[in-house]
Order: sequence, then structure tokens, then C-alpha cells
Amino acid sequence: MLFALLGLGYLGLAGVVFVVDPVSFRFPAPPRVVVVAVAGAVLVGYLAKSWTATGRTYGDLVLGLRVVDRRGRRLPFGKALLRALFCAVLPIGLLWTAVSAERRSVQDLVLRTAVTYDWH
Repeated sequence: MLFALLGLGYLGLAGVVFVVDPVSFRFPAPPRVVVVAVAGAVLVGYLAKSWTATGRTYGDLVLGLRVVDRRGRRLPFGKALLRALFCAVLPIGLLWTAVSAERRSVQDLVLRTAVTYDWH
């Protein structure tokens, strides 16, 4: 999903550049830091919006997972945004689920969230 959104954004940018100056058109080559920053922003926005709206991303839907707060409810936007930032900045924290007896990531422990199975 992230790559599709980034690809569409890039094609939109290229289309604008083409419309502005079609004679000397070349595909834009943004600096790597811009690409990483935009990709990070899109990732965080996608995760936060998905967890707030339905409690799951598309991948969560396929795997039958849902992200909830400590009471089993969908995350409020602020907590979803913090969790998304935490996941983007410290993705290795997700691996803590492999050694945790409760199967919770570092993000879940710090923010008091949980990932549950939900096939409905």
C-alpha cells in the first residue's frame, strides 16, 4: 500500500512538471532525504488513520488482527499516531513479540495497546 501511494504521488508530481514545461520534461529526481521523509510521513499517516478508523490496516485484515487499547476499543487518533510514529522510528521494537511471554511489542508495552485476533 505504501509503495502504491508513493508511486501515485510521484506520477502526480511528474504530471505537474510535464504540464508546466512539456518541451524540456524529465522525470523528477528528488533527493533521497525527501523520499525518505515523504515515505515516513505517508507510512505514519496510513497506520494512524487505519488504526483509528477500523483498528486494522489491510495487512491486519488479511492476517485477522486488530490493534486495540487496553480496554479492547479502537485507538483514539492521538494514541494511534504515537504508535505509528513509534513503529516507524523503532521497527525493531516489533520483534519483541518473539520473546515476550504476553506476545506484546515494545510499542504495545509503552503505549498500553494490544494486537488481538479478530476474524470478523
